[in-house]
Amino acid sequence: MTALLAPRAVARARADWRILADRRLVPLVVLGYLVCRAFSTVLMIWLARHQPPAGVPGGVSGGHATYWDETRMWDGRWYQEIAAHGYPHHLPVGQDGKIAQNAWAFLPLYPLAVKCLMLVTGASFAVAGSLLSLVLGGAAVAVMAVLLRDRIGAPAAIASAVVFSALPPAITLQMTYTESLALLVLMGFLLALEREQWAVAAVLALTMGLTRPIAAPMVLVVLAVAVSRWRERRIRPVRGSDWVGMSAVAAAGVVGALLWAQIAGRVTGVRSAYFDTQGAWRADGVVFFVPWVRNFELLFGQVGAVIVLVALLATFVVMVTGSWARALGPVLLGWTVAYAAYLVATVDVWTSTYRYAMFLFPLVPVTLGVGWMRRERRVLVPLRCAVFLLLSLGWQVWWAWTLLRFVPPVGNPI
Repeated sequence: MTALLAPRAVARARADWRILADRRLVPLVVLGYLVCRAFSTVLMIWLARHQPPAGVPGGVSGGHATYWDETRMWDGRWYQEIAAHGYPHHLPVGQDGKIAQNAWAFLPLYPLAVKCLMLVTGASFAVAGSLLSLVLGGAAVAVMAVLLRDRIGAPAAIASAVVFSALPPAITLQMTYTESLALLVLMGFLLALEREQWAVAAVLALTMGLTRPIAAPMVLVVLAVAVSRWRERRIRPVRGSDWVGMSAVAAAGVVGALLWAQIAGRVTGVRSAYFDTQGAWRADGVVFFVPWVRNFELLFGQVGAVIVLVALLATFVVMVTGSWARALGPVLLGWTVAYAAYLVATVDVWTSTYRYAMFLFPLVPVTLGVGWMRRERRVLVPLRCAVFLLLSLGWQVWWAWTLLRFVPPVGNPI
């Protein structure tokens, strides 16, 4: 008798959990997000005790670094400079005659929002910027869960969002970085595409053009949506307004991708100001594809680099093309492929790639095994979630100690 009741009890518990997850999706996700951020806060407080004051941009106010100092490390200093002084009208030139590192490499929407918050509250840059990032990050993860729920169900969406919140670079969601804002804009954009709200998607594509330089892959996602709609035309005819809407979103993505470069050129009088500034962070300027091969050769040697790169490419292709990812649909898979191609083409791959890879968030549900169309194939999901959650938190400790802590004169930037 007990053997018969046990499966029924398990099935009833699962049904109750599905109902609870669907009704309380956002509160549960935000709760998981805040628990992960609490872990990161404790980690950063501990890290501050081991942070040499000389490694903190602008120095520290007391005798030692604090949590707030940790929130504005590395690129945070550039956003602080933008919030305080804006952008230079003349590009600085180094002793080698080339454009030196300057604020034009960083897009304006986040530091402008922080400056407004500082003016309203009187808070310091670190406090205003990190708290803004914390709130925007929570909103982004909540919208992510709604986006995923429409594809893989509420329980799987919650699991994916919470594991995402624990990833090592997710610590930047409470730092003075643009990740939180950019993720929120991206989630809204992808959700608008899923629901065919073309005007909203177009506005968000333009907004991304002033948030982070990742508007270009958005255009490819629109193309993926257009192809998907064309294939479904017999079941769901494509109206003229849909073609107009998708074209408008694609056009907005193109404008967004070029917008900041045009503004930088107009203000400084140097047409290539943005790209020249980006090149100041790289030994050979802005080049495409080559940095992946070159940097992997530095790490693994020529033969090892080929093996590792082929293995990474093969793993990625398998993850996004298998049946285990089909439930994600053309929008999420289209974004994953487009953004991955964008990273390979444009990024000088190194330690900052951890942060950039956060935007490949659809790989999280695939890794957890919840991307199958048929729910019965989603096996060992609770165990996978627990394992990846613990691994992510442990990896976050290593990531913070190795990359967030800066011991002059050298360090690995995030």
